[in-house]
Amino acid sequence: MLDILLSSLGQLFTVSHLLFMTVGVLVGLVVGIIPGLGGIAGMSLLLPFLYGMEPTVALGMLMGLVAVIPTGDTFASVLLGIPGSSASQATVIDGFALAKRGQAARALSSAFLSSMIGGLVGAVVLTGFILIARPLVLSFSSSELFMLTLLGLSMVAVLSGQDLFKGLAACGLGLLVGVIGMAPATGEFRMNFGLDYLYDGLPLVVVGLGIFALPEIIDLLVKRGAIAEEPCKLGKGWRQGIRDVGQNRGLVARCAGIGSLVGTIPGLAGSVVDWLTYGHAVQTAKDKSEFGKGDIRGVIAPESANNACACGAMVPTLLFGVPGSGTAAVFLGGLLLLGLQPGVGMIETHLDLTYTIIWSLALANILGAALCLALARPVASLTRLPFVTLAPLITVLIMFAAFQATRATGDLLALGAVGILGVLFKQANWSRPAFLIGFVLAPGAESYFYQAVQFQGMGAFQRPGVLIIGALILSAMLIPMLRSLWAKRRQTDGAAAAAPPSLGVIDVVLFVTLLGTAAVAWIDVADLSLIGGIMPRLAIAILAVSCLLEIARCVMHRPLWQNQAMRQQGLWLVGFFALVATMVLLGFITAATLFCLTFLLVIARLKPWIAASMALGVTVFLVGMAEFLTLTYPSGLIDPWLFG
Repeated sequence: MLDILLSSLGQLFTVSHLLFMTVGVLVGLVVGIIPGLGGIAGMSLLLPFLYGMEPTVALGMLMGLVAVIPTGDTFASVLLGIPGSSASQATVIDGFALAKRGQAARALSSAFLSSMIGGLVGAVVLTGFILIARPLVLSFSSSELFMLTLLGLSMVAVLSGQDLFKGLAACGLGLLVGVIGMAPATGEFRMNFGLDYLYDGLPLVVVGLGIFALPEIIDLLVKRGAIAEEPCKLGKGWRQGIRDVGQNRGLVARCAGIGSLVGTIPGLAGSVVDWLTYGHAVQTAKDKSEFGKGDIRGVIAPESANNACACGAMVPTLLFGVPGSGTAAVFLGGLLLLGLQPGVGMIETHLDLTYTIIWSLALANILGAALCLALARPVASLTRLPFVTLAPLITVLIMFAAFQATRATGDLLALGAVGILGVLFKQANWSRPAFLIGFVLAPGAESYFYQAVQFQGMGAFQRPGVLIIGALILSAMLIPMLRSLWAKRRQTDGAAAAAPPSLGVIDVVLFVTLLGTAAVAWIDVADLSLIGGIMPRLAIAILAVSCLLEIARCVMHRPLWQNQAMRQQGLWLVGFFALVATMVLLGFITAATLFCLTFLLVIARLKPWIAASMALGVTVFLVGMAEFLTLTYPSGLIDPWLFG
């Protein structure tokens, strides 16, 4: 054991590990600053760079990003009043109020220090779980692992809140998309529709960027409001913020503990722990009058929990291969890209790497908090830039990352197709994390089921561990329903009733599309064997039944029809596919450069020399990455002449 610990420490403090961890921290800081992108998009951006990397070095970069995003998203929450991610919604309430009172520095310093402490507490909790749970994990068979994947899927009920059936439908669609390609048990191909690109299924990078990053960029472009209209001064109070954390150290410890424990439950985390700890701060405060007006405890509580929650989410991810959050789901894909199988292998044959991951989280939290404090003033200026200035650069970066998945033009088309789904989900308030969790868990669930049936037969599902996890699954599904019914029963006659579920135009489009997809998929898998077709059929059943139940729920309540505007989003999506077509025609580098130059001149209205300099920077980046990664972009008609 001592040899393993020393080996982990040796890997942690190598120059390459520290260097790439710093790269991950810087990327995470940038992603955290941009409102709405969050950890899923940031992690998806890094995945293409993992191919061929040494696992210890790659994990350092990933851990740097995981650790710092819950810290970096505080900038947008405090300075702009815009949640940097779903995990920083509660921070906006008092953080932005403090900024408007000229105490932004106080709010930021307390948030950064609280985040660092929370991350360290989470790393300690994660270490303890690894030590305690190791014998338990080693006793797990394929049947228990299969049930754990179902447990992760059942947590979609918690993620979906009142929109349970929408969440289940999104999860069912994710499962269905996740099983496209070859069946692991029989070698049969499912739902490739004769397209060579789909024979190996859709890449995780493309799905992660399409469902999250692209819709956020389009939304920010439509709103043109992700920028503070009036400059927000940081003011003074850096030391006061640090003293505030010391004076509320009990609150910090409690919220970090809550965040760590909630993070270990698959499917929770995110805004759940954010509001949970904010509510805890309000309930335990003697004087509640300042909450919502600029109470520093309203910043300290959620920020202490966010980083601890990110660490806690690694517990089910590393030990059982069940992602504890959307970011952990993409991290799980990163582990698989590196040839690491979460579960027994991580603590039996790769225990040194497991401890390297844990201690990288702790070290990255310290480094991230220090960098956030050091960069606070320049970042405050950066967040006031019009998003329309950054949009073309981020769009090209996302397309570059997506193209890295299989290095085929189909990656760009798939990115746009999943992006359409992401925009529709966002506008209609469907759960995108539920879709992603279903997509990530589908291959593992299918493989574990096949192994359990092959090696243990029907007795696999009579084991004590399987029955216990089955009970947890039923609880996860039933508790949200019972809680909703109990809340309705407690409503008094004089209380305002909750608005009935309404069916919008986009909802109708989604229901028709998803039911049609389920029908087409059912026909496609009709001839498959029982084992080869069981997961697609299960996904189709979840998708179709959930859609029908949600339609019935809305019809029973006589819904108010909502006309959700999609015209501007649709125009930006058309523009995206036009850009893809231009890349195929002219070449990736030429089209990306012209796109950035035109966008910055016509839409962002920058000075010509600034727009030309930024477009040239994009060209240099793409050419440099092509050389570094031996990458061949779609050449088109012009790229071969200009770039060889």
